[in-house]
Amino acid sequence: MSDTVIKLGDLCTVVRGSSPRPKGDPRYYGGNVPRLMVSDVTRDGKFVTPKIDFLTKEGAEKSRPMKKGDFIIAVSGQPGQALILAVDACIHDGFAGLRDLDESKVSKDYLYHFMNFAKEKNSAAAAGAIFKNLTTEQIRELEIPLPYPDDPEKSLKEQKRIAAILDKADGIRRKRQQAIQLADDFLRSVFLDMFGDPVTNPKGWEEKIWSECLRIVNGKNQKKVESEDGSYPICGSGGVMARADDWLVEKNSVIIGRKGNINSPILMKERFWNVDTAFGLEPKHDLLSHNYLFWFCKFFNFERLNKAVTIPSLTKADLLNVKLPIPKLSVQKEFDDIVTKLDSYLGKAFDFESNKSFEALSQQAFKGEL
Repeated sequence: MSDTVIKLGDLCTVVRGSSPRPKGDPRYYGGNVPRLMVSDVTRDGKFVTPKIDFLTKEGAEKSRPMKKGDFIIAVSGQPGQALILAVDACIHDGFAGLRDLDESKVSKDYLYHFMNFAKEKNSAAAAGAIFKNLTTEQIRELEIPLPYPDDPEKSLKEQKRIAAILDKADGIRRKRQQAIQLADDFLRSVFLDMFGDPVTNPKGWEEKIWSECLRIVNGKNQKKVESEDGSYPICGSGGVMARADDWLVEKNSVIIGRKGNINSPILMKERFWNVDTAFGLEPKHDLLSHNYLFWFCKFFNFERLNKAVTIPSLTKADLLNVKLPIPKLSVQKEFDDIVTKLDSYLGKAFDFESNKSFEALSQQAFKGEL
């Protein structure tokens, strides 16, 4: 199958959203005409029903009314994020709308998946990626790959086939994400029931400072250090990245960021090389379960340790004297068993590589390999 590209501006009319001024004026705001917000997009997925903000009839006239089924693209906040309106609604200047889309040439579902594939691709690209910001002119110039360019009927059929596959894969991915969130909420409740709030320690567990019950591993940023076998991933506060060689931390340890996003711990089930953007927390397993340590970090507000800086940041000295309640190891292991059973259930119900599988499918689809 050969592909050709066509500019999005040749398939539709691109219009920019707008907002009535002044903001909050009761003449324009607080009516019953829905206005699209970024939070609506992240909540609903492909087909969006605005539920957060509303305009009056007069306000809608000063905004950008769009029709049910219109294709919308975010230009700020989540630049490049695509959606389809499930109802008539207005869009503000953080969005652009596609009017009179030529659906004899491009399927909306296909375009939706391509736009979001391009968004993710550009988000991971260099600083010059256009999806850092989008203008209506940039949207018009976006090149859309269309299969079978010489046979419009066959092209549309192929687009719909690709979109159906990606719809199914995306549905599995979203269900998995929802299941993970429900599991997280469940474990939060179980943890509080078994241990109480670990910060206030209402159950009176013995307390130890971190230097007594875990190893705090400073990350390094060496250009090249030979590892034992070169197989361990490099990890930082942003998660797992490409393999590299810095400082090895044992499996079942926790990562916390050193600057910026310091309240989002990550539990690593395998050994890893720690980078200088994060601390690796290696529990002493005769005192601490890794799951208990991870959940303590989820409850603990690390920003309170260093209030003197504008951007939240941590030093090793900040962490050494953090107090940690130490429940009986048998109780911690009961919590481990619950976590293990839940992980096993999720592993059977969902492919834990579903995000990667969806990304791989998208790459194949828009390379003409699906």
